[in-house]
Amino acid sequence: MSESISPAPFSATPQQKRTTFIALMIVFLLSALDMTIVSTAMPRIVADLQGLEIYAWVTTVYLLTSTVMVPIWGKLGDMYGRKLILIIGISIFVIGSWLCGIAGEFGDLPILGSGMIQLIVFRGIQGIGGGALFTSAFATIADLFPPRERAKYAGLFGAVFGLASVLGPIIGGFFTDHGTTELFGLHIAGWRWVFYVNLPTSIIALFMITRRMPDIGTRTGGKIDALGGGLIIVSLGSLLLALTFGPTDGWAAPNVIVLIVLALVTGIGFLLVEKTVRDPVLPLTLFGNKAFTTSMISSFIISMAFMGTIIYVPLYLQLVIGIKATNSGFSMLPLMGGLIVSAFIVGRLVTKTGKYKGFMLGGAVLQMLGIWLMTFLTEDSSAWDVVWRLFVIGLGLGPSQSLFTLVSQSAAPIQQVGVATSTGMFLRQTGSLIGVAIFGALMTSKLTEKLSATFPNMPDINLGKLQAQYLATETPGAAPDLPPFLKVALTDSMTFIFSGAIVIVVLALISILFIPRIKLRDRGPEKPEEEMKHALEDASPASPVTPD
Repeated sequence: MSESISPAPFSATPQQKRTTFIALMIVFLLSALDMTIVSTAMPRIVADLQGLEIYAWVTTVYLLTSTVMVPIWGKLGDMYGRKLILIIGISIFVIGSWLCGIAGEFGDLPILGSGMIQLIVFRGIQGIGGGALFTSAFATIADLFPPRERAKYAGLFGAVFGLASVLGPIIGGFFTDHGTTELFGLHIAGWRWVFYVNLPTSIIALFMITRRMPDIGTRTGGKIDALGGGLIIVSLGSLLLALTFGPTDGWAAPNVIVLIVLALVTGIGFLLVEKTVRDPVLPLTLFGNKAFTTSMISSFIISMAFMGTIIYVPLYLQLVIGIKATNSGFSMLPLMGGLIVSAFIVGRLVTKTGKYKGFMLGGAVLQMLGIWLMTFLTEDSSAWDVVWRLFVIGLGLGPSQSLFTLVSQSAAPIQQVGVATSTGMFLRQTGSLIGVAIFGALMTSKLTEKLSATFPNMPDINLGKLQAQYLATETPGAAPDLPPFLKVALTDSMTFIFSGAIVIVVLALISILFIPRIKLRDRGPEKPEEEMKHALEDASPASPVTPD
């Protein structure tokens, strides 16, 4: 490391820890909510702002910017401290939320253009701030609590993420349907509150962090690796764009091929730069640690299997079972319930015992069982048939929401906790996006195959456009009524991708078997030198590791 490490005193009082943790929960919940909250508001947004052909970008651009900025924010947090980065991140998030709320209010604007283009640009700004919240929240927990105690708090963050993924569509639908108001003579469309709701809560969290959060953590110093940061942004951005366009435009489309080549070239360039630069954005030495590497691989695979399949369950609930769009989110609540229950229990047990590998394996087995049970759904299944299976999947997902992060943080040297956390978050989000793209392509292929058997001259199905057309033509409050042959085709396509997900979870199980056990110390407040010594002992690749 080019500069001396300056650890800030670990002198946070219990009250400071509680206040900081509450503030972190608020900002983490808001950032996670904004990944899904706009989904049920999109029909009304499209009606107000037009731009049906680019509607998917309202969600995609947030995921894109928040994902590509995660490694950058993690490195900056290690260099300048978590508190400063949290303050900057929340500020950007608040500004982006406010701009999203006013998108299109003043008609077309110079440079930005139409209301839909404005919303997409502003969502990108919001995602930049959101990426800082995700990374800094987990890294701050690592600064506040020792590894053994950290498990239960990390489990709560996992539960909040699950809560947000389920409540997002519900809250978005509620504001869209019931939020239209007249305020000071101004007409405010209900969907705009989907973004305005972030303002007061984020400002409260910003105040709590500014006034109450202790200045903890390390300061590694050094210079910002601008070249490495630029290369990783281009590489990841190109990859995610290719994964976005691939299922809709075709994987052999010229624009998709160009994006894949660009991602490969800049990705290789990034790795070469990180091997030689003095202060890398992502220290490749971290991957020399077996515990860190195996936990990251497992987290990536689990996320790919989970998001790649569950993202399409609301489509099945709406189009096959016939549940109303704004109510379909409620059917996902058992998933959240199972996740919260298992994350809470496992967090407590890891804190008590210091063991984690058995819980990782048990969670993956439960997740595989739940996905296997989903393959038995038919076009005649009821909502109850879906919700209890989702509960089983939630029980399996709970441990993975926190334990992989816990292991990676424990394996990394204390001065690299931020970048280790950001690497985990980046791989998890990238795994989710890759899973969505892969399973979307599989579902489209299977749906086309099934429908072509009934209608030989039918052209290929574009699932993205099918969803867009449904969003645009949906009658508010009405459930769709599809022809029986289409319901059968959709159901067969769903069971097909669930079968593929089982294979991926098996790979995750195999990777978990290779995760070594690192002793999680249960200790009280220490001097900075002792904290540094113990963290480095826990992280040393040469330390003896044994199967859990």
